Amino acid sequence: MEEEAALEIPAQRFRKLISERLVVGTFSKSQDPAFIEIIGHAGFDFVVLDLEHGPNTVLSLQNLIRAAEVTGLFPIVRVKEDTPSLISEVLDVGAAGIQVPKISSRKEAEEVLQAARFNPLGMRGVCRFVRAADYSSLDRYEYFARANTTVIAMQLEGVSAIENLQDILSVSGWDIAFIGPYDLSQSLGVTGQVDDPRVTQMMKTVVDECVKRNVVVGTFVDTLEEARKWSTAGVKYLCYSVDVGLFTEKCHEVVRSLRDSSS
Repeated sequence: MEEEAALEIPAQRFRKLISERLVVGTFSKSQDPAFIEIIGHAGFDFVVLDLEHGPNTVLSLQNLIRAAEVTGLFPIVRVKEDTPSLISEVLDVGAAGIQVPKISSRKEAEEVLQAARFNPLGMRGVCRFVRAADYSSLDRYEYFARANTTVIAMQLEGVSAIENLQDILSVSGWDIAFIGPYDLSQSLGVTGQVDDPRVTQMMKTVVDECVKRNVVVGTFVDTLEEARKWSTAGVKYLCYSVDVGLFTEKCHEVVRSLRDSSS
């Protein structure tokens, strides 16, 4: 049984896990693979390697993905935007999942699927001499089949995305509807106020609709209270804070504790 699990495609294993329980991850803006290994050793289920709001490039991304694989951490990459070339690049270097920002319409969701899947599911550019295909060591047809199992998360971040929610959710072939609370707060004119009642109500609308349709829904939180609230509401893909933020928070905590104890 253990041997079968080891041979299971990571994306399939992740989907199975998320069907059984809440999965917890964090965003990463670090360029150091050691940070990724630490996240894995800590027991997180996944990490979102952030190319939208971080200093990484596709070149540095490769070693971060390797670090995730070493520790059994599921590597998802948030791309800068939904262009086919960017999506293809991160998948070529081994991302097991992608998270695409600023999806606000059915057409945009369909374009992501076209960029992320090979024919007959899409029209991703074909090259088998890439890291994801073991540099052509993997049988080409096995590679194409595996590649078409990539986990896809769509970020619904603005009022227009909520208005077009029914149309977006009617597109089949993707995995996770991710609510971006900070961008949603900005689109409502209350930038950063993620606990504003209007933000909370819109988020609840998305969560309820996804739960009703049996679509996995995720969000970002940076407090344990928010984590408990949204996991209880039906969120199954929970991104808790950011690696550099967690480190900063712990540093402040230690400094405050030491100063208090010495006074």
